[in-house]
Amino acid sequence: MKSLAKTRIRRLAAGRLISVTGGAAAFTALNFTVWDRTHSPAMQSLALLLTFGVAGIFGPFAGALGDRYDRRWVMVWSEAVSAALFLAMAFVAGTEATGLLIGVAFAAAIAEQPFFSASRAAIPNLIDDPGDLNWANSLVTIGVHSGIAIGPVLGGILWQAAGPGWVFALNALSFVISLALTLSVHGDFQQERTAEDDEHGGISAGLRLLWRDWALRRMSVAWFVFVLGMSVGMVADAALAESFGEAAIGYGLMITAWGLGSTLGSASGRWIPSGREGAWMVSGAFGISVFAFGVGFAPAFWLILVSLFLWGACDGITIVTENTIMQERAPDAVRSRTNAAFEAVLSIGLAAGYLLAGPVLSVVSPQGAYRIAAAAALVAAAWLLPLRRLDRPDGGGVTGVRTSVEASDALTGAAAEERSQPSVPGTFGARFTSAEDLEAERPERDRRSA
Repeated sequence: MKSLAKTRIRRLAAGRLISVTGGAAAFTALNFTVWDRTHSPAMQSLALLLTFGVAGIFGPFAGALGDRYDRRWVMVWSEAVSAALFLAMAFVAGTEATGLLIGVAFAAAIAEQPFFSASRAAIPNLIDDPGDLNWANSLVTIGVHSGIAIGPVLGGILWQAAGPGWVFALNALSFVISLALTLSVHGDFQQERTAEDDEHGGISAGLRLLWRDWALRRMSVAWFVFVLGMSVGMVADAALAESFGEAAIGYGLMITAWGLGSTLGSASGRWIPSGREGAWMVSGAFGISVFAFGVGFAPAFWLILVSLFLWGACDGITIVTENTIMQERAPDAVRSRTNAAFEAVLSIGLAAGYLLAGPVLSVVSPQGAYRIAAAAALVAAAWLLPLRRLDRPDGGGVTGVRTSVEASDALTGAAAEERSQPSVPGTFGARFTSAEDLEAERPERDRRSA
């Protein structure tokens, strides 16, 4: 990868590290504040639902912005609006209007959505060599998960020392810094649009591609099942720490253990051979299930922390491979909407899980909740097994990409066999239109036609 391309990705990764650290601190402070003021599980669930759950459902609308307009400016405006809303939260925190605080946080969560989908969609266009896509996704994911590991600790410390208002204000500043880094990145954030790209019109184009493409459909279903179970475990985290006599400190250590593990897993993603993403994703998914069972049956709290660390490492690997597969299979003209649609699917799973968590936790122990999460992860991993067919026998990476016309066939259900084109360096459409990939898709087509 040339030096300029490396600089672009490093600046994006630095911006994600800074903004995610601030965001994780702010949402930790929000949850602490809601609990401190209300001591209401219902209000706590509402805050989680409106920030982590429902907000992602607006993703398809946000994703359309990244495909219709210049992605660089979509990212900049998303960060600017988010900064303004978190600054508003700093002032609202000084009042006792907890409902209003949650409402502004909900708006801020929505404002962040265009940045997430546009930035992920832009990555393939900012590198020079398609074989470096795992490296780029790995570096950006390291920034995200490092922020997740550091942010909650900083948020808790600042909340205790200075109050929630200062945490929200500092997060607004983090978005401004990230905005400046985005402006410093020069390059093509998207390909030039052609008449063929009109085939991908409409907000629902990303959802249609998720359903028509057999690999993306499997990923969507699998991770929906996973987050449905995982969200039940998330709600049980505080009770789990308390059941081992660890309380607030133990709760923070659980988040940090997972965050550090996911950072390590994301870092290892740069060494995943191009063309082997399917096998690595499947292996990571089974690893998540194993270590989730570890949390569910651990007799000591330190074993829970070890299991969460290893769970995070496996999760980091799956996220890197997930991004690479999606970026390579989605044409640039619809890539932002595809990313946003995928996030919306996961958000629906999270929202459903949060709603189920209350009744479930009334009949099972906190560790029992994690056994449910582990079982869901096992089902997801099994469902992902066919993705191993994506891998090239020689690990050679991209052997062919779809043109815009071929990608539109995926959206309409038409066959793409007659339009296979040789690979174009630096260009991503939907990867694997070779004979081997068409053979891998055949069972899915046969099943649908039956």
